Amino acid sequence: MKKLKQLWEIQSNWQLIFLVLGIIGLAFSAFRLSSLFIEKQSLFLNIALSILIFFALFKLTLFIFEKLEKKWDVKYRWEMISIFLVFAITGSSSVFVSKPIIKLLGINKDNLPTLAYWVLYILIGFIFYQILLVAIGWVFGQFKFFWNFEKKMLSRLGFKQFME
Repeated sequence: MKKLKQLWEIQSNWQLIFLVLGIIGLAFSAFRLSSLFIEKQSLFLNIALSILIFFALFKLTLFIFEKLEKKWDVKYRWEMISIFLVFAITGSSSVFVSKPIIKLLGINKDNLPTLAYWVLYILIGFIFYQILLVAIGWVFGQFKFFWNFEKKMLSRLGFKQFME
């Protein structure tokens, strides 16, 4: 355990929650992906494929961590897991939040051309994604990182005058 804490630069036991949540999220993703390939086959086959996918995703995640650790300004390695969790939760949450808003606004495939519907759907989802990214980042203790991330993204989209 001491070696694990040292590897991820964990100073307090509560920071282990990010490591545990990251592993659970990775395992769940691997299981869901294996379920796409093996729909109604045996549970044993599904679990075996899940384990293979888990290790492939784990190796990919560690590779991405190495690349982004140099690019992003984070103090500790465990913060990388926290940031990845925020991105994952925000992506799912923005879709979850956007659907009722779109219904409330009366936007549906019946009253709009398909292209217009999807453009509005993506635009509304993008707006809520930006808001949720900062809010969920704050909950995970990464407000400063995500606020700077937002400012950089919005300035690249041409909203630089609003960021000053």
